[in-house]
Amino acid sequence: MLFSMIAVMVVLMGLAVPVAVAIGLAGVVGTAGFSNLPLLVIPQQAFIALDKFPLAAIPFFIVAGNLMAAGGISKRLVDLVESLVGDTRGGLPVTCIIVCMIFAAVSGSSVATTYAIGAILIPAMVRQNYPVGFAASLQATAAELGVIIPPSIPMILYGVSAGAPVGDLFIAGLGPGLLIAVALGIFVIVWSRFRHQPPEAAESERKAFLPSLRRSVFALAMPVIILGGIYGGVFTPTEASVIAVFYALVVSMAVYRELTFAGLLSVLRRSTLSSAIIMFIISMAGLFSFVLTRAGTPAAISEWLVATFDSPIMFLLAVNLILFLIGMFVETSASIVVIAPILAPVAMRYGIDPVHFGMIMITNLAMGMITPPFGVNLFAACAVANISLHRMIPYLVPLVGVIVLCLALITYIPGVSLASLYLFGAR
Repeated sequence: MLFSMIAVMVVLMGLAVPVAVAIGLAGVVGTAGFSNLPLLVIPQQAFIALDKFPLAAIPFFIVAGNLMAAGGISKRLVDLVESLVGDTRGGLPVTCIIVCMIFAAVSGSSVATTYAIGAILIPAMVRQNYPVGFAASLQATAAELGVIIPPSIPMILYGVSAGAPVGDLFIAGLGPGLLIAVALGIFVIVWSRFRHQPPEAAESERKAFLPSLRRSVFALAMPVIILGGIYGGVFTPTEASVIAVFYALVVSMAVYRELTFAGLLSVLRRSTLSSAIIMFIISMAGLFSFVLTRAGTPAAISEWLVATFDSPIMFLLAVNLILFLIGMFVETSASIVVIAPILAPVAMRYGIDPVHFGMIMITNLAMGMITPPFGVNLFAACAVANISLHRMIPYLVPLVGVIVLCLALITYIPGVSLASLYLFGAR
């Protein structure tokens, strides 16, 4: 049954059928063709997959990210960081990485980060004589932090699918996110010096630090309030998502006054479409997972993996290779909802912490956003930079290499993910 369902899903994806529809139809085939269950199970399980309180955070974080982009919050963050590092060699690329990290700390979405920050910094880097392919590649790669730095939509999905505490996942994401940001920063500085890129003083002299800091106070307060409230136990991640929307709305419309009512309607429309797509994927993946679980497939896969790989090291190596290939072809949210319930229990049998395994899975699948043929961040960066994908590839390869190196450290050094849990008293 497993191979039949996967075959149906792969064939439909090959015919350019949307991912959610392909997964759903594979689930229908499994229900109708290989089980004695009534067809009423199909809508029932699709609903049950969505009937989880933590999932309520997803649409709110999407709205908050779109409000930040439309309300001038992202632009002020760019100005502040550029005033700090913009006059050094490699300053603008470093600015891109830092701003993506801050923006990701609220939006939870890599695609939203690509559009919001890329629209400002890709043209700025091009004006400073950085190759447009490099600017677009760096933006797409740095925006990957949107799903690794908490709060993160994939972390919510993993927590719900694997039964891991979402709050612990948010705290654990700090280590991997900072590691990737620092590694990318070191790479772009070395790359800029090797290329003899001149300092960017001409652009940054227009942005003094103190005025930029004053203009960005409310923008900086947003991640502090959201993450501080979560880590301090003041509110749950779901409650934090609602507070993020309220704060972004007030700052964008009443403080910065860059968001009009017409713009608000546009933000709500985009956010509704994005939320509906993700929720549809979750519901169809829930049906798919139910059928597989009912047939005993996860248990069979678990036994095979344990019998095949005799150590956690080899198991994690195999999982990383499999996830990397899956991430290239399947959307991150769908991959997590389908695969996490299967692999997370196996990882626990090897003594791997489920939160640590979640960081491995999320970081690995996030690379699918910057690897062809279906890297959503790549297409978003191409649209912003108005270039074709092949112009990004020479610059993208070493950036992906940096992420792979970071993934290896995250995989085999659990402390990268778990140290922050002990630091914040969650363990």
